[in-house]
Amino acid sequence: MKKLCETVGFLLFVQGTAGLLHEWFDWFRFLGVVRRLPFIRDYALFANIVLVVAGIAVMIASDSVKEGKEAGQGEVGK
Repeated sequence: MKKLCETVGFLLFVQGTAGLLHEWFDWFRFLGVVRRLPFIRDYALFANIVLVVAGIAVMIASDSVKEGKEAGQGEVGK
């Protein structure tokens, strides 16, 4: 579960960063998810900033997720 959270956070961060680079410098046209959504196209800059912040937050929150023996799943009799 921890790896999944880290991966989702990283993908959100990359999408937001690519969107910001596209908005500011007209780079990374192929990675822009936000600009392909018609209902949010007018707020693309704000949406990309939200994606970056959400990606960072998910990656930080993934540190609190415990897996396997750390969570007590591998311990028998305790």
